[in-house]
Amino acid sequence: MTTTLREEDVDRFRRDTPGTEEVVHLNNAGSALPPRQVTDTVLDYLREESVRGGYETAAAHADRIQAVPDAIARFLGAEAADISVTDSATRSWQAVFYAFRFEPGDRILTCRSEYASNAIAYLQIARRTGAVVEVIEDDESGQLDVADLERRLDDDVKLIAITHVPTQGGLVNPAEEVGAIAESAGIPFLLDACQSAGQLDLDVRRLRCDALSGTGRKYLRGPRGTGFLYTHPRLRDRLEPAMLDLHSATWTAPAEFEIAPDGRRFETWERNHGLVLGLGAAVEYAQQIGLAAIEERVTALAARLRADLSQIAGVSVHDQGKRKCGIVTFSVAGTDAAEVQTALAAAKINTSVARPTSYQYDQEVRRLPDMVRASVHYYNTEDELRALAEAVEQLA
Repeated sequence: MTTTLREEDVDRFRRDTPGTEEVVHLNNAGSALPPRQVTDTVLDYLREESVRGGYETAAAHADRIQAVPDAIARFLGAEAADISVTDSATRSWQAVFYAFRFEPGDRILTCRSEYASNAIAYLQIARRTGAVVEVIEDDESGQLDVADLERRLDDDVKLIAITHVPTQGGLVNPAEEVGAIAESAGIPFLLDACQSAGQLDLDVRRLRCDALSGTGRKYLRGPRGTGFLYTHPRLRDRLEPAMLDLHSATWTAPAEFEIAPDGRRFETWERNHGLVLGLGAAVEYAQQIGLAAIEERVTALAARLRADLSQIAGVSVHDQGKRKCGIVTFSVAGTDAAEVQTALAAAKINTSVARPTSYQYDQEVRRLPDMVRASVHYYNTEDELRALAEAVEQLA
C-alpha cells in the first residue's frame, strides 16, 4: 500500500475509469466516476439475476454479499457487527436519528455548517416533541468552535450531531475533538460522513463517534443507491429503530418479536444485491490504494485549485476552516453560479452549484451567494484543474 500516489498510479486509476476519457469530472462530492471494477461487479450480478432468478442468485452469492459489511468495517476501523448496509447516507442517518426518543426540553446540538436534510429532521422532531435545536458557533477559522460546544453541555443535551464535511465548502469540522468531548460527557455523537468517507482517512476509534453515516456514490466511487451506517454497541443497544421488518427483527411468537442485536437492526430485508456488491467493490478499491494516500492527493489538488482560482480577478473562493479537503467553492462576480456551471458543462467540465437552501444556518451568518462547487478526486490531474481555471478566467 502506497503512502504517496505517483503519476503512474494516477494513469492506472484513469485507465480503470472510462469516464475520464469523456469529461473533466469535478463533481465528486455529488457523485464520483466509478472504476470499471465497480460497474462490472454490478452489471455482472444483474445479468446473472436476469437469467437465474433473484432469490437464486442471491443465494449463490451469499458469502460475497455477507462480506460487504466486513469490508466496510475494515475501512472504518470497526467490527462487522457494527455495520449496517443501506440504500443511502440519508437512510443511514435517519435510521439512527429517528430511533432517539426526545422529550420537551431535550437539546440537540449541531454545527452551523449542517446540511439541509439533517436540519429538517431536527426541526421536525423539535415540533413533534418539544426538543430544542441549538447551533454551535464557529471559531475564527470557520470550523465548529469546540470551546462553544463545551460551554453548552449540560444534562439536557441528549445528542451532538454534526456534518464532517459540509456541502458548501472545503471545511473539515474537528470531528475527533468533538468525539472526545462527547465521549467524556457521555453524550451520543452522530457524525454525517457523507462527503468525507472516501476522501479522508476515517477511523471510528479516533473519531469516538457513536454513529457514522456514509454513502457509496460520492468519494467512495460506488454505485448510487448505496449507503452504510456504523453504530457503536453502547448506542445501538439503547435504540429501537422507528421501523422494523423480518430482517431487522425476528417474530418469535404471535405477540412477541426480538430486535437484531447487531447492525442488521437498522437494515431492511429488500435490497439491490448487485449494488451492495458494487459498494463492496468500491470499498476494496479504495483500500487497495490506501485512504491516507487518497487524502494526501485530494487535499493537495484542491489546494492547488484554490490557489489558481484566487489569482483570477473577479473570482472569490469561499472555503473556510483550519483543515480543508477536496471541495472548492467559488463565485464569479457578475455571473450567476448556474451560468458558470452551464458554461463549464459546455466545455465538458462537470461541477455543481451550492445554494443557501442547503445550508441555512451557515447562510444566516455568512450571506453567501450561490456558489460553483468543484470537487476533486485522486484520478483528476493538474491539467484538468488548469482547464477549469482557464474556463473560469474567460467568464470572469
